[in-house]
Amino acid sequence: MKEFAGDESDTDSHRGALNCVGESLIKSIYSYQCEYKMRTGRKPDGCAIGFKRSRFSLVSSHPVEFFRHGIPLLDRDNVGLVVLLKPTVHRSSSCNICVANTHLLYNPRRGDIKLTQLAMLLAEISAVSLEENGHRSPIILCGDFNSVPGSPLYSFIKDGRLNYQGLSIGKVSGQEQTPRGQKMLSVPIWPESLGISHRCQYEAKYQKDEGSETGDKSDESSIEPEVKRKESCIEHQFSLTSAYSHYLSDDGSPEITTCHSRTALTVDYIFYSAAKEDLSVLPGKNSSYDGMLKLLARLSLLRERDLWSVNGLPNEHNSSDHLPLLAKFRLEY
Repeated sequence: MKEFAGDESDTDSHRGALNCVGESLIKSIYSYQCEYKMRTGRKPDGCAIGFKRSRFSLVSSHPVEFFRHGIPLLDRDNVGLVVLLKPTVHRSSSCNICVANTHLLYNPRRGDIKLTQLAMLLAEISAVSLEENGHRSPIILCGDFNSVPGSPLYSFIKDGRLNYQGLSIGKVSGQEQTPRGQKMLSVPIWPESLGISHRCQYEAKYQKDEGSETGDKSDESSIEPEVKRKESCIEHQFSLTSAYSHYLSDDGSPEITTCHSRTALTVDYIFYSAAKEDLSVLPGKNSSYDGMLKLLARLSLLRERDLWSVNGLPNEHNSSDHLPLLAKFRLEY
């Protein structure tokens, strides 16, 4: 081990500087609170959401496990996480923000699993984001969706509706230009026993009641008719847009978020409830509430050739096989 060269005063000054750096790092870490959900199964990775405690307080945290015993479609260990945050400085006492994070299944040939996992996450977001006054909190939905821009799964998130009649399972995510196999999505995609409607909401007969462990099943009028379960269409009620355009403004090249094994794609996203005056909102998009989030800035992504010039991902500059996404929003009251 190489010894430090210098007199005693130099040593003390360096030690003091290191202590200052250490204290600053500790203060920075402890200024954030982190909510974490580990994957089911044996792998330790999962989903985390961190927030600065001087800006937000935690209202509630809701982990979502996509694994379900007895449902063959849901035998994977992916998870999601939904938190409800209250700004510490706000003008409206009822203004919360719902933040969700997930990592959907990778397998390009199992679009049925991807859509079902997404429906489960959206059902939890629907329940968490609903305020007592009937309005919804603005939503930030982010993560690795293992689906490319313009794919049926991506379009479902942005458009709020997907008619999947005759849609091949391998084409749901758009990860493969020539998907193997032509098996079509079943109608409905997921079984009724999951307790989630085609509108990606928890069905009333599966929701727990405070006075019952199994829930109140007596109100049959609140249960969706079976005929609706047979429609080849799924929906959600959120108006979400992407913080990224997916194409670089200078030459129109596709933005890339992951680059490995000779594959370079966009699969990671930040979706949000855009304020009505936000220019990134799609024209004609109907919404029952003002999204309240205005996009101010975002971290630029790279084109494919730039990433291959540094041997793809990971590399000596980036330790992950995915690039970080970063967006800055203003909450409009």
